[in-house]
Amino acid sequence: MLYLRLLFTSFNFAINALRINKLRTTLSLLGVTVGIFSIIAVLAAVDSMDRTIKSELSGFDRNMVYVFNHSFGPTDVPKWKAEQFPKMKYEEYDYLKRNLNDVEYASFNYFTKSETMKHGPNYAEVNMRPCTSDMQYLDNIKLTIGRFFNESEATNGAAVAVIGYEVANTLFHLSNPIGKEVRLFGRKFIVIGVIEKQGSISIGGNQDESVYIPVNLMRQMYGDNSLVSVPVVILKPFKGTDMVHFESEITNKLRIFRGLKETDESNFFVNIFGGMMDFIDNIIGQMNVVGWIISGFSLLVGGFGIANIMFVSVKERTHLIGIQKAIGAKRRFILYQFLFESIILSLIGGVVGLLLVGLIAVLVSSIVDFDFSLSLMNVVIGLGLSMIIGLIAGLLPAQSAAKLDPVEAIRSGM
Repeated sequence: MLYLRLLFTSFNFAINALRINKLRTTLSLLGVTVGIFSIIAVLAAVDSMDRTIKSELSGFDRNMVYVFNHSFGPTDVPKWKAEQFPKMKYEEYDYLKRNLNDVEYASFNYFTKSETMKHGPNYAEVNMRPCTSDMQYLDNIKLTIGRFFNESEATNGAAVAVIGYEVANTLFHLSNPIGKEVRLFGRKFIVIGVIEKQGSISIGGNQDESVYIPVNLMRQMYGDNSLVSVPVVILKPFKGTDMVHFESEITNKLRIFRGLKETDESNFFVNIFGGMMDFIDNIIGQMNVVGWIISGFSLLVGGFGIANIMFVSVKERTHLIGIQKAIGAKRRFILYQFLFESIILSLIGGVVGLLLVGLIAVLVSSIVDFDFSLSLMNVVIGLGLSMIIGLIAGLLPAQSAAKLDPVEAIRSGM
């Protein structure tokens, strides 16, 4: 009960400090508010981004392998040398598909720019996905109506297209697009399938605005040396395959096909999708560290502000402290009284900072298509940091108040 009364008294003193010296206290608490706001805003944004990316990519197999002349993450190969690596060729895809032991699915794709697809007076900007037939399994494509193009159509470069949900809505509205003609690259395509509504993803673009066509049709039109397309071989091993061995086998087979000597460096990259996820985790971790460092300066300023309030409070209440000591209050009682007051003031600043983050999270989520949310863990971290800042900032003022001589303290108020 004694400590509850002490806590209640300290809370009243903190509120009085806010009420009597509004400007001074508000300016002093601003540092804590900005610091907590900065740290929790960064943590909430990074957590939301991490959660969104992992949720969107959860359907992808971490063991999928992308073989081409670029690396998903940092590499020891100099940039100028990597830029000279030859592009993947269809013959290399065919060779790997036939000679790798553990391949379940394989696709030859082009990473290329978006194009305009038309149907009558309607048109839509679409993400192009030129590929072979196995891509329907690699991308886990589910169709609402129609079908994906088969291996024969992919090999022969048939003028067929599988379109995303939004593309179908934009071009055909409520009518059935199967069997209808669309124009792409200045030529006619027949729509043979429509993909289920997927929603946008952070990596790879909006699936609903994508169009899949046979990659060999692109090769027939532009050849293998198009400046706007990056060829890539995508491989998926059988479940339970040793990925280290699989990666090594891909490297050895492709080196043999390209005629590289033992002393020659590999002129391609074998990118495992799980490695890209690890790279994303590393980037997110670095963003958290940078956010903590930048926000730490605001917290430091906030700590000095709280300490300033408490030193002024000790000075103003020196006479009252002397009276409390004269009637039997121990040093510990005085120490706790000012520590509680310092923590309460800091918590007020922290709560304001958290409320600002929550408000911004609601606004951002309502304006843009991004789930920016403030988690319970972020709230706990914010309140915990506020208490720690208040405890540290109030320690010296509280000790100075606890050490006051009661006679001198009472005399100072006369």
